[in-house]
Amino acid sequence: MSLSSDLVDQIKTYNPDIDPALIERAIEYARVKHDGQVRASGEPYYTHPVEVAAILADMKMDPATIVTAILHDTLEDTDATIEELKKLFGDDVANMVNGVSKLSRIEGQTVEGKQAENFRKLVLAMSDDIRVLLVKLADRLHNMRTIHHIAKPEKQRRIARETLEIYAPLAERIGIHQIKEELEDRAFGVMNPEARESITNRLSYLRQEGTDMADTIIKALSKTMKDAGINGVVLGREKTRYSIWRKMQRKNVSFEQLSDIMAFRVLVENVEQCYHVLGIIHSQYPTVPGRFKDYISTPKPNGYRSIHSTVIGPENQRIEVQIRTKEMNEEADLGVAAHWAYKGGASKADMKDARQFRWLRELLDLIENEQRPEEFLENTKLELFQDQVFVFTPKGDLMELPNGSTPVDFAYAIHSNVGDRCTGAKINGRIAPLNTKLQNGDQVDIITAKNQTPSPTWERFVATGKARSHIRRYVRQQQRDEYATLGRAMLQKVFQAEGYEYSEKGLSGVMGQFRGAEVTDDILAGIGQGNFVARDVFRAIFPSHKAAPARKPNEMDVNEAGVTSRKTESSSRPMPIKGLIPGMAVHFARCCHPLPGDRIVGIVTTGKGVTIHTIDCETLENFADTPERWLDVSWGDGPDSPESHIGRIDVTIANVAGALGTISTVIGKNGGNITNLKITNRSLDFWDMILDVYVNDIKHLNNIIAALRATPQIASVQRSRGR
Repeated sequence: MSLSSDLVDQIKTYNPDIDPALIERAIEYARVKHDGQVRASGEPYYTHPVEVAAILADMKMDPATIVTAILHDTLEDTDATIEELKKLFGDDVANMVNGVSKLSRIEGQTVEGKQAENFRKLVLAMSDDIRVLLVKLADRLHNMRTIHHIAKPEKQRRIARETLEIYAPLAERIGIHQIKEELEDRAFGVMNPEARESITNRLSYLRQEGTDMADTIIKALSKTMKDAGINGVVLGREKTRYSIWRKMQRKNVSFEQLSDIMAFRVLVENVEQCYHVLGIIHSQYPTVPGRFKDYISTPKPNGYRSIHSTVIGPENQRIEVQIRTKEMNEEADLGVAAHWAYKGGASKADMKDARQFRWLRELLDLIENEQRPEEFLENTKLELFQDQVFVFTPKGDLMELPNGSTPVDFAYAIHSNVGDRCTGAKINGRIAPLNTKLQNGDQVDIITAKNQTPSPTWERFVATGKARSHIRRYVRQQQRDEYATLGRAMLQKVFQAEGYEYSEKGLSGVMGQFRGAEVTDDILAGIGQGNFVARDVFRAIFPSHKAAPARKPNEMDVNEAGVTSRKTESSSRPMPIKGLIPGMAVHFARCCHPLPGDRIVGIVTTGKGVTIHTIDCETLENFADTPERWLDVSWGDGPDSPESHIGRIDVTIANVAGALGTISTVIGKNGGNITNLKITNRSLDFWDMILDVYVNDIKHLNNIIAALRATPQIASVQRSRGR
């Protein structure tokens, strides 16, 4: 069998002690199990896992990983069982095959949902054994090499996009640059073939024109090393098409404006020689400011080590020089595979230690916190597909975060409890806003408080998946609690109106009548959210109850503004809304900006809870024909809420110097705070404007209006209505 003999010969080049029978037995098992299955290319299916195994053999992987690659699709696509694999090939191989296999028969999910579930399973598996990821990356690489056989272009693009967003960043995270670069290049060819072809043509032209130049630079650098007594190897390496394209997009420059298409690499024997070479090059050639990075003293999170420096080199060309040892060079290409590859006696524990990676621990944390698989996948992309920024804790520990991270991201990276209780931050010793973007080298100190909770507004500026996941989880739970509280109050009101004592015992018996309800709180939250009607729930609990006849339109109240509203039952009090979190279960209408002290009414909106309007709001005319959506509400009893509300006023001021300053001063002295200002009309003598002001209640707003009316520069001021 030529496939098995070729693979065995390949493995023997680095592992002469390999048992050929093991490889042949695995290939024969895969051939029998995949019998009758063919790939899109028309080849027998079992040739694919053998090619995947060959990719891993190129990386000098151990026999268990090679066998896993040969068997990686048997659990998913054949009648093979994990018990059978354990019996024939051992627990180690069987567990890895199970980790690589996709979840089968996921019913009722979107393509994105299935993708997210599969990726969730892969993360869990590779956290136990990193070799699972190596097999998965080799599998994806061979699929990308044969993607042209897939007939549907949209399927090609979906696979290529997934490769760019998930698998190439994963390869980069574990340092396997040779796989990362090929995955990116092949996916680039599917996603944007015109751009890839254009860059290919330009590189080909430069190659023809600049061969002599590259050779000249290599010879000059080699001579410089030799004259200094350094026995180093100088190589010239062309940057990948995808990295060139990304740099063009990131810096918004044309191909002709890029000056570092080529990178020159100096390989030496040890770390001391790396710094010796750096000193020689810097003394010989002018350096380009801001283009020096020492990844030997501060390695990348994936273990990458090298010194990068850009200089004005031989022939007066701007060139990037990478200085590293030969061992570092091997690790740069193979990443963790360089450590976990066959080394004649590497222990199983050494090969499976995957949780040392902080990014992998972050992904596991996301799995614990995310409710929906799609959100997990979205936040995973945030974790993986970003450049890094390096910042320090107050104790001097180094933390790596995605570029664009804020103190909130930093707080959650330290610990989820620190993030939840974060109230402020000091950056380099100075108090800074929580939405400040961190820069390389910043020292960050988080200020916490026991009673602090995550703010929903944080989600607008955080950059890490972990921070976004925790914030969403908190907001989701708070929203549910708010909706349930509101729904309970609405149901209590119906019970009172119909003469029943409120009890939730009957809810458990009617859950089957309300879609998606699994516990009683689901029904209550559904009522509060507007998805269920409180009176429908009451009828389900008491199906034989004779309801009072429905009111006719002429039995409704008409208020002084001429707006029809539902009559309030004398048997029940208005439902208090005090204490609910604004913007969650209860929203305050922007058309009338209700304030404590106003007469108000609630309108139930499907999926959004209740919107509170003033009783004389003109918008209420739109709901006159749907009285079932009206809800009698009040501001509640007890002392006024310390929470600020927005009051809107119309102001006409004289067009004189200092008039705006006078308005701000008057409002500030009376305890208000301007949150928004809009000029609606300008004339030679007067300006009309709308002001939004934070106030406590209607009395507070009236006091501010009275103070403004007493100000000489103000021609008129009144509370705004219906805008």
